Amino acid sequence: MDKAIVFTHNLLAENFAKTCHGLLRGTDRFEILSVIDADHEGKDAGTVLNGSPLGIPVYSSMAQFFEHSNESPEFCIVGVAFPGGVLPEDCRKELLAAMDHGLSIICGLHHYLSEDPEFQSSAKNNEVKLIDIRKPRPVSELHFWTGEILEVTVPVIAILGSDCAVGKRTTARFIMEVCRSRGIKTEMIYTGQTGWMQGYSHGFIFDATPNDFVSGEIERVVLECVDVSKPELILLEGQSSLRNPSGPCGSEFLLSGNAKGVVLIHPPGRKHFVDMEELGFQIPDIEDEIELIQKYGSKVIGVGLNEEGCDMGRLRSIQQAISKKMNIPVVLPLTDGVNEIVDGIQTFMNQ
Repeated sequence: MDKAIVFTHNLLAENFAKTCHGLLRGTDRFEILSVIDADHEGKDAGTVLNGSPLGIPVYSSMAQFFEHSNESPEFCIVGVAFPGGVLPEDCRKELLAAMDHGLSIICGLHHYLSEDPEFQSSAKNNEVKLIDIRKPRPVSELHFWTGEILEVTVPVIAILGSDCAVGKRTTARFIMEVCRSRGIKTEMIYTGQTGWMQGYSHGFIFDATPNDFVSGEIERVVLECVDVSKPELILLEGQSSLRNPSGPCGSEFLLSGNAKGVVLIHPPGRKHFVDMEELGFQIPDIEDEIELIQKYGSKVIGVGLNEEGCDMGRLRSIQQAISKKMNIPVVLPLTDGVNEIVDGIQTFMNQ
């Protein structure tokens, strides 16, 4: 694996650093050496993430890392999804410093560093690369939906959420790991920048794809996955949520991806969609969301509860209420694991 450090601009403990969080939870593409985050200098990145040390130190700056670390990274990863996908001005200095130390930059923002004159000049002078993984592929490489996916017999399960940044990708990874441990040949298809960074074999970056080709690209990666990896089960990473007004998403996975099973991730501690608080857009009741998914012709197999902003007593009460009323497994993925959901998936596969 390539050696890398991750830059989080003092946001390591926040949802905005979900790219970094995913890399800390596991990646087959990079060996993560450290995190650069001045607010958490001297801590272990795993301790900041979830209280469990990972042996990955946090440094305050690029300068401090190169002064005190004996490691030799090849890449610096922008591990934060900034609002609007634009790199803040006060981040430039640290990334340019990384380039001055010979590191190529991997960026998943909509702000393409490879088209930024200052970064272009630094990359040329330092003979390093600027890798913008959210940059759209040429139209000539994209696909329209054909319907060929309807011939696929491998079960496809979408991991959807009732809001953004609720743990869809993380839960999908947990499910994949448990399924594999039970002898189920399982592949996860990534649809976001972090999935690419984690090194999954199949996928595309949803929000870097022109809308006309989204359905076709979903179909393409499912067909590719079936043909190349020959899985017994496919997990399809969702994006945003069905009714988030800032970027509704999900029906594509159910219709174009032919995902007949769904694991739904829900944040009971939130009242409004992320960044929609002032506009008053409330997250739908989970029973209503399940009913909507059913109208698309898919079945919710299980529910994962995001623990943010909710004490354990309330979480357990909500967990029991949903499970009893909907007669499906409901878990706290970070606390309980996902074994009960995988039990439900195996039942679904055998139907």
